Amino acid sequence: LRDNLQWLAKATNWSKFTATASIGVIHHGHYKESLKLLQPYLPQGSAQSASPYQEGGALYALGLIHACDGGEQAQFLSEALKSKNEIIQHGAALGLGLTAMATGDKGMFEMLYEIAVTDNAVSGEAACIGAGLIMLGTGYQEGVDELLGYAHDTEHEKIIRGISMALALIQYGREEAADPLIAELQTDKDPILRYGGMYTIALAYVGTSNNKAIRKLLHVAVSDVSDDVRRAATTALGFVLCNDPKKVPTIVSLLAEGFNPHVRYGAALAVGIACAGSGMKEALDLLEALLDDPEDFVRQAAFIATSMVLIQHNKTKEPRVEAFRKKIDEALWAKGDVMAKFGAIVSAGILDAGGRNVTISLLSHHGHKRMSAIVGMALFPQFWYWHPLIHFICLSFTPTAVIGLNKDLKMPQNWTVKSNTKPSLFAYPEPRQEKKEEKKVLKTATLSVAKKKKPEKKAAEKEMEVEGGAAKAPRAKDGEDKDKATGDGAMEVEEEKKEEEKKEPEPEPDFEILSNPSRVTWAQQDFIEIIPSQRYKPAKENLAGIVMLLDSKPQEKEDFVVAKAPKIGVPGVSENEPDPPEPFEFLR
Repeated sequence: LRDNLQWLAKATNWSKFTATASIGVIHHGHYKESLKLLQPYLPQGSAQSASPYQEGGALYALGLIHACDGGEQAQFLSEALKSKNEIIQHGAALGLGLTAMATGDKGMFEMLYEIAVTDNAVSGEAACIGAGLIMLGTGYQEGVDELLGYAHDTEHEKIIRGISMALALIQYGREEAADPLIAELQTDKDPILRYGGMYTIALAYVGTSNNKAIRKLLHVAVSDVSDDVRRAATTALGFVLCNDPKKVPTIVSLLAEGFNPHVRYGAALAVGIACAGSGMKEALDLLEALLDDPEDFVRQAAFIATSMVLIQHNKTKEPRVEAFRKKIDEALWAKGDVMAKFGAIVSAGILDAGGRNVTISLLSHHGHKRMSAIVGMALFPQFWYWHPLIHFICLSFTPTAVIGLNKDLKMPQNWTVKSNTKPSLFAYPEPRQEKKEEKKVLKTATLSVAKKKKPEKKAAEKEMEVEGGAAKAPRAKDGEDKDKATGDGAMEVEEEKKEEEKKEPEPEPDFEILSNPSRVTWAQQDFIEIIPSQRYKPAKENLAGIVMLLDSKPQEKEDFVVAKAPKIGVPGVSENEPDPPEPFEFLR
């Protein structure tokens, strides 16, 4: 962001809101310095708002930084909700929902519901989503009744869409207990509420592979009269089957070949969600065909889904990565086709997310559901209607590393692990290189008179060359020996170069020793093993994520890894400043 301040300054209106909110994605989880980072952008108390879009985006960013932390910044965001500006309320409502996610706080729910019933489309949609996030998975029946009743009263599509997603969030993980609400939403006359019914099935049965839920979704995907509902039903299959991703390409293969482009869009996202980070061949085969779909928005979904599947993969492990990156570059520089270009931009970001140190997964490495990741992935596709919601994808990212800690939660320097495979297989993928536009050289115009003179001039020059060549011909024999000598020397140099080229490169080692901490992808964890002859021994056999270490020589001095403190300077305002000097006396 520091390198793109000009781009940030050019943003206006809702693009400024989204650009400011992206600071929250960059600093996600950086709790301690969040207010300092966002200070220049946050509302300044009673002072008049300079830019409501910037301030609203900063409040949303604060929520993204503190997502699912138990409501640490809930008081600050609740105060911001009292603003009369709809844009600031929009950002504060999303931020409050994120920081107080799954707390079940009824007071906050009522506060957001009061904003929703003011019948303002901008603040009302965000308030409903925020209310759903706060009551995530609680099944709060009183709240469901209030929201559903208001959905039938209001005429604002944005508010109804916010309510439909809120109802889905409230039913998260409830399985059969959510069936009465699913049946009610599924048969509603309003297509937006039926759309919400599909996401309710997705979140209620996420990671269960429930046959009844799959049958319902497949039935709606081919029978509903609304394209939006059919797209949502197809996408929802990815959530229900995320614990068994191998089945997804087979189940959605016919839908991906169907005549309805919205269903093809949903099929692409379903594969991307369920098979994220797997590099699965069947998934890539299906998505490869959709990358050349005649509909631009289907190509958009194919770009995004392919990047999800290929995240953290390099060209050694999956050769198709190189071709896909070239396809992204082609789409970025192509004129027109805005929808596919948008998908290419997002996919480029996903491929290199977190410095290529994170992956996307709705389940932990041990198979447990990751609540925040599922919520983030459910709200991410809503960018179809509202672009600022695209930032929710950052909740789905999870770091892939092995970090050894001692009893004091410090990282010992002399603890290593062995990776029993070639280093190139799991090396960092090559970063995308920016293509520079080539400047076209304009040809100089020539007058017709000048064109006529040129042939005459060339003929005169040729005559001169012939006369000069006849005079120089005898001298050529004198220099034959020199030419032969230089020719022989050139041949020798060429032969030496060929011999050097023939030399085979050094063979790549079959293993690698990784220091503490190290990037270890989920696929690489199968090749990681403990090195026995070390001072520190892991407390558990599975070397993934945080590994607690037992010190076999506690009496000896320990060497620790010194972590560099992250920059806390505000972009464009202040960088890391040195400490002030000690008090001194100035003498002339």
